[in-house]
Amino acid sequence: MNLTPKEIVEYLDKYVISQNDAKKTIALALRTRYRRMQLDSEMQREITPKNILMIGSTGVGKTEISRRLAKMMSVPFIKVEASKYTEVGFVGRDVESMVRDLVVNSISIVRAEKEEENQEKIQNYVLNRIVEKLLPPLLESASESKKEDYKKLLQAMETKVESGEMDDKIIEIEIDTNIQVEFADSNLPPEMLKVQESFSKVFAQMSKDEKKKELSVKDAKIMLQAEGASKLIDANSIHTQALKRAENGGIIFLDEIDKIALSEKSAGRNDPSKEGVQRDLLPIVEGSSITTKYGVINTDHILFIAAGAFHVSKPSDLIPELQGRFPLRVELESLTEETLYQILTQTKNSLLVQYQALMSVEGMELIFEDDAVRAIAKLAHRANEITEDIGARRLHTVLERILEDISFIADEYKDKKFIITADLVHEKLDTVVDDDDLSRYIL
Repeated sequence: MNLTPKEIVEYLDKYVISQNDAKKTIALALRTRYRRMQLDSEMQREITPKNILMIGSTGVGKTEISRRLAKMMSVPFIKVEASKYTEVGFVGRDVESMVRDLVVNSISIVRAEKEEENQEKIQNYVLNRIVEKLLPPLLESASESKKEDYKKLLQAMETKVESGEMDDKIIEIEIDTNIQVEFADSNLPPEMLKVQESFSKVFAQMSKDEKKKELSVKDAKIMLQAEGASKLIDANSIHTQALKRAENGGIIFLDEIDKIALSEKSAGRNDPSKEGVQRDLLPIVEGSSITTKYGVINTDHILFIAAGAFHVSKPSDLIPELQGRFPLRVELESLTEETLYQILTQTKNSLLVQYQALMSVEGMELIFEDDAVRAIAKLAHRANEITEDIGARRLHTVLERILEDISFIADEYKDKKFIITADLVHEKLDTVVDDDDLSRYIL
C-alpha cells in the first residue's frame, strides 16, 4: 500500500495514543520498503531493512503498533516470544520455525485475496452444483420449445437459490472427501518435511473419492464454497506468490527479547541456551535461506522488530553481533493518567465503546460520565504505580471490576439506561487500590 509516513502515523493515531517516536520510526521503515521496491533489482538487493528494537514496559503499545500496521498494509506478520525458543540441541522450538510460521501466515493472506478475486467464479460453481440437484437435467432429445421453457425454469431456480428461498430444502450432493493432511511445519529439518509431504500425498490418493451427503441448501453452500475455491484456485501459484510476499514484505515481531539477554544478575545462573538462542537468531536476522515445505525463503529483506521491557537486563546485555542487527532503537514512554484517559476516550473502538456494544445486546444503554472515566484512568494509573506496571492492560481489569455486577444483571435493564458515575467507580475500586495486598491479587 502506497502510504506516506504521515498517513501511516495518522492511521496509528486512531488506535495508539502517544508513542510518537515509535510510530514515526516504524512508519519510516515501512515507507523505505515501498521505496526499495520501486528501484531496479540490483539496487533492491543492496538495500536491507533497518531492524528496530523497541524498549518499553508491557502494555504501552509495542505490539499494538506493529500489529495494526501489518493489518493495514496486508503484509505477512507474526508475533513470537523469544523466550520460547531454545538453542539447537535443547528441547524446544528452534528459531527457524518463526520464518516457517511467517510463510504460513503469508499463504493465508494470499489465499484470502485469491478467493476474493475469484468470488464470482466460486459463487457460480456453488450455484450450478446446487441447481443441478434441485432441477433434473433436460434430455438432449427435447424439443426447442421445451429447451426454452427449461432455460426459464433454470433462471428462476437460480434466483431462488441466490435469494435464500431454498435454504431449508434438503438435497443429496456429492462432496469431495479428499483428505488434506497438513502436518505442522514449524520445527522439523528439511528431510522430515519431505517425508511428511510424501505422507500427505499418499493419504490424499487413498481417499480420492466423493461421498453423497444429505444437506440443506444453506449448509451445501458453505461446503461447496470451500470445494469450489480449492478447485478454481491454483495452490502452486498461491505458494509462489506467498513466498515472495513474505520475503519482501514480511514482518516478524520478536517480543520478550530481554528474556534471552544475559544480565549481570543472571550471569551466575545455568542458562546456556540463552546465548545460544541469540547466536541462532543472528543468521536469520542478518539474512539466510530457510527451507519450508512450500519452498525456500530468503530472510534478507524480512523486517524484524524486537521488543522488551529490559527491567532486569539492558539492550547492551545482548551479544554485540545481535545488537548490531537492530540499528534503530526507540524507547516507549510509560503511560500517564492523562494518556490512560485518552486511550479510553479517543481510540477507535475503545474499551468503553466495546462494553457499551456488549451491553446493548441486552437492551441496556450504558453511559459513562466524563468524571467517571477520569476516575477510572486515575485509579488504573495508581494501581500501576503500587503494583507491577502493566500499562493499558490495567484498564481491562479495572473496568471488569466495575462492570462485573452490572453485567450480571444487565437483562433487568432492557430498554433502560445505566449511568456509570465517579461515585460508583470509587465505591468499587478505592478500597482495592489503596490496599496493597488486595490490589496485587485483584487488580
